Amino acid sequence: MKTITIAAKEAKELVRQKLAGAGLNERDAEKVADVLVHADLRNVHSHGVLRTEHYVNRLLAGGINPGAQPVFKETGPVTGVLDGDDGFGHVNCDMAMDHAIDMAKKKGVGMVTAVNSSHCGALSYFVQKAADEKLLGMAMTHTDSIVVPFGGRTPFLGTNPIAYGVPAKHKKPFILDMATSKVAFGKILQAREEGKEIPEGWGVDENGEAVTDPDKVVSLSTFGGPKGYGLSIVVDVFSGLLAGAAFGPHIAKMYSGLDQKRKLGHYVCAINPAFFTDWDTFLEQMDAMIDELQQSPPAVGFERVYVPGEIEQLHEERNKKNGISIARSVYEFLKSRCVK
Repeated sequence: MKTITIAAKEAKELVRQKLAGAGLNERDAEKVADVLVHADLRNVHSHGVLRTEHYVNRLLAGGINPGAQPVFKETGPVTGVLDGDDGFGHVNCDMAMDHAIDMAKKKGVGMVTAVNSSHCGALSYFVQKAADEKLLGMAMTHTDSIVVPFGGRTPFLGTNPIAYGVPAKHKKPFILDMATSKVAFGKILQAREEGKEIPEGWGVDENGEAVTDPDKVVSLSTFGGPKGYGLSIVVDVFSGLLAGAAFGPHIAKMYSGLDQKRKLGHYVCAINPAFFTDWDTFLEQMDAMIDELQQSPPAVGFERVYVPGEIEQLHEERNKKNGISIARSVYEFLKSRCVK
């Protein structure tokens, strides 16, 4: 058996200990562990605790500042910039969203870019935070070049994910978190770890040809052809150029040059519906929209219609009770002694 099921609490503690053992300060180790386990609870294992080993390697190599002290600067009535001090993106995105939420509560909207950052994990974590405050949340981040542009053969863009969170009154919030590539590269890593083939169309080899062997994947494809390609550029503009960071092929690689600071950028936004319409009416209409979508007649071969994020929410409810599934090799790494 190549996977093992453990309690989310145990997984979080193992990740926290592993990161702290590699020199990360306790505050940040706790936050990173929380974001990673959040992903595994939702069965988004590509952004879960399997990332820990890479983070440890980058910490030990000097590519992430273990004692980072992010600094926030308000640049306008509803805007700000957070300098992440080359620390963990999970921490920087979380802090950026906190500031965006604070501005949105007071002024209707809050928009924050984070600079001098690193990989930030599942964006759903941050937009969920806004939705829990009955605010609309948005988050984007660019990543290093691994996706071929539509009509191209060599990689230029990153997986460049984007996420939205929309609160409802009684229903769980609408959460859309997606890469602009067909899949996140973490899903390729997960397939490699578990020894499974991948669906055709997820990745291509060095010749730009589609492959099903995850070990042969060199680049990814955008979702939806030119539509995903265009949206990927938008994400790079908002989280890269707007943050004063690099774009596309100029972004430092995640899995090489581990001693280099990546200088990634992120963009987050929080919107207070009360500044645009009646707050209760908005939340009630979201309830109605979600309910009507869920009651839509299903197509042949489908059990029913789900709204974005609902399946992950159902996984989360179940996995909080039954535990999360991770690769046995990941578990063994988490249990091993960290050597600085």
